[in-house]
Order: sequence, then C-alpha cells, then structure tokens
Amino acid sequence: MSRDRDAGPIWARPEPGARRPRHTRDEIAAAALAIADREGFDAVSMRRLARELGAGTMSLYHYLRTKDDLIALMDDALMGELLVPDDELPAGWREALTAIALRTRDAWARHPWAIEAMRGVGMGPNGMKHVEQSLAAVASTGLDPVDQLRAIGMVDDYVIGYCMRDGVVRTAVDGSTGAVSGALDPLLDYVAERLETGEYPYTKALVGDDDMREAWGRFADQAFAADRFEEGLTRLLDGIELDLERRR
Repeated sequence: MSRDRDAGPIWARPEPGARRPRHTRDEIAAAALAIADREGFDAVSMRRLARELGAGTMSLYHYLRTKDDLIALMDDALMGELLVPDDELPAGWREALTAIALRTRDAWARHPWAIEAMRGVGMGPNGMKHVEQSLAAVASTGLDPVDQLRAIGMVDDYVIGYCMRDGVVRTAVDGSTGAVSGALDPLLDYVAERLETGEYPYTKALVGDDDMREAWGRFADQAFAADRFEEGLTRLLDGIELDLERRR
C-alpha cells in the first residue's frame, strides 16, 4: 500500500521546482521569525508574512499549503540555532552537553515566545540533527540508549525551565538597571501586607526588615547574576557524573 507523500510533513515534499523559486524555505522561515520577534507569535499570518516578503498572499501557497507548514519551517529554523558547529563540539560528554545547553539557552533568549508557541510541533531536519548531536555528546558515557535520553532530557528540562523563569523575571525587572517595574507595585504591596500576618515566617525571614522593593532588588541581583545559568548546569552535571560513577 503506497503512502500519499503529499499528506506528510512539509519536509517530505520537495521545494517548489521547475524554475528557481523566488523565496526559499529558509528565507520564509527567517521572515516569519523576524515578525514573531518584533510583534509576537500571534502576529504571524500568511498575509503579514506576504507583506514582509514583498509578495502576494496567494503566491505564498506556492510554497506553503497551510499555516502549519509555516510553523514547521519556523520551528526547524529555531532548532538550527541550537546546533553547535561540528568542529566546535567538545569531545568530553560534560563539555559537549554544556556547549549544547548554552547554545539552546541563547536561542530561546533570542526568541522567548517560542518555548510556548512551538510546543507540539513535529520534528524537522534540524530537530533530528539536534537529537543526533545530543546523543553523540553522551555516547562516551557508556549509558544505554534509554539512560542517554534521560540525561539529555534532564539538561533540556533545566535549560527550558531556566529560560521560562528568566522571561518571567525580566517582565518584572529592568534587566539593565535592576529597577522594579512600576506595574509590580500593587503586588509588592500585597505581599508586604500578607507577610505581616505571621503566616509566612520563612518568606518574612528571607525579606528581613527591608522594604519589599529593596528585597525584590536583592532577589533581582541574584536572578540576573552572570554565572547563575552555568552554576545550576554544573550542579546538574555533577549529579549525572556521580550517577555514572556509582554505576561503574
């Protein structure tokens, strides 16, 4: 029984052929990412993309059958940003996972909307390369394939969690000055009032006698510490290494 390749993902279909296409898939993906970065993911539409490319809306359907095709192109372009150049990937598993994690963090920092918006998108060529590179990074650990995936997943979970938390903090604090956003004032007033009830002794001890805004500034200093990501990643890799030693 033959399969209908036209019903598969965009990657299973060749790019528009015969004559040289006016726009490549890479160009379309880059334009869509630029829109999302400037205006948010919800602003991405076939009509908006056509304006960005200087093309007619209907002409885009020569390259894309549905918006899902466009999202697949965007996701795979993002996954390409996660790839460490082959000649730059360290040989040691810790160093290799660190390089991939740093690359991943930087990509999500450039496109903070993508963590949520790209959830559930199917895997494309660059996504497969990312998985292959991650598996190559942990090949020297001696772990079986399932445990290799567990180790990779732990690092991915850490990176994504860090990026999500970092995005939340940055909406409340000016990352360049550490100043508390004025929009946060009502919430800080509420927290300060609740702390005086005695119901939150540990949180109260954390704040101490400082004004809530001063305390938040201290928390922001920690949140934006330059080495915070690397410190957390090192501790996670220490745990994986300890587990490897126990297995041996």
